[in-house]
Amino acid sequence: MPIGGFVVTVIPERSDEAERDLASMEGVEIHGRDDKGNLVVVVESDTSEAMEQLVKEMSARQFVLSVGLVYFHAEDEVASIESGKYVPSRSFGRKGEKE
Repeated sequence: MPIGGFVVTVIPERSDEAERDLASMEGVEIHGRDDKGNLVVVVESDTSEAMEQLVKEMSARQFVLSVGLVYFHAEDEVASIESGKYVPSRSFGRKGEKE
């Protein structure tokens, strides 16, 4: 299960609304905020592709100015890909291989 940490910067005057709205999204948890409109957000999803979609949805909110990735952990997903249990929709190839 991929886990990502983000700083989501929102319009400061809309921080309360932004926090409520983002926290209502499945897999999204708010862990802190400051008075400048920065929210500390952790996202858990089934796949990195699902996380990418959640980030796109967060970015599309009217009050969101930016979504910045701080950390990303996906060892479980890498193991699933290597074992053939999960095949991502995009191929990134292996180092040294041509696409």
